[in-house]
Amino acid sequence: MKIICDWDNCKEIGSYKAPIEKDNSKNFRLLCLEHIKVFNKKWNYFADMNDSQIEYFIKSDLTWHKSTKGFNSSDNFFNILWNNALEDKLNIFKSSSFKEFKKTRLSKTDRDALDIMELKYDAKWEEIQKVFKTLVKKYHPDKNLGSTKFEDKLKKITLAYSQLKLTIGKK
Repeated sequence: MKIICDWDNCKEIGSYKAPIEKDNSKNFRLLCLEHIKVFNKKWNYFADMNDSQIEYFIKSDLTWHKSTKGFNSSDNFFNILWNNALEDKLNIFKSSSFKEFKKTRLSKTDRDALDIMELKYDAKWEEIQKVFKTLVKKYHPDKNLGSTKFEDKLKKITLAYSQLKLTIGKK
């Protein structure tokens, strides 16, 4: 079924939408090509508005006619997000496991290296150097009559120290 143009005394097919009300895009009438051109030439959205209303409309059009909030507004999305991000409702940051995690930002390789050198995970670089020197003296092959058991232990300690030097050591 074809819809006929809504213009008075027109028998053409109405294919083009023309608004009946200014702010209601759902309420329209269908016009033919010739009459939609006439309608568009006469249509003035701002006909009933004064200059300040037109200016307000243009400014609000920049934000798609949605209300905006200042950054310092308590309703501002980012302000709400920031305040909630700093709030520790689940007490995650107060728990002892988080404090331990924060202290030990070590990789598994670093933890293994510290275990080989028999050090705590919060050991400082100076302490690592001191322990390394004593372990080298203790497990050196010359001091242990060339024993391969001590030689292997010294190799592990040297590799562990090299790993810690790369990650923890002073650069």
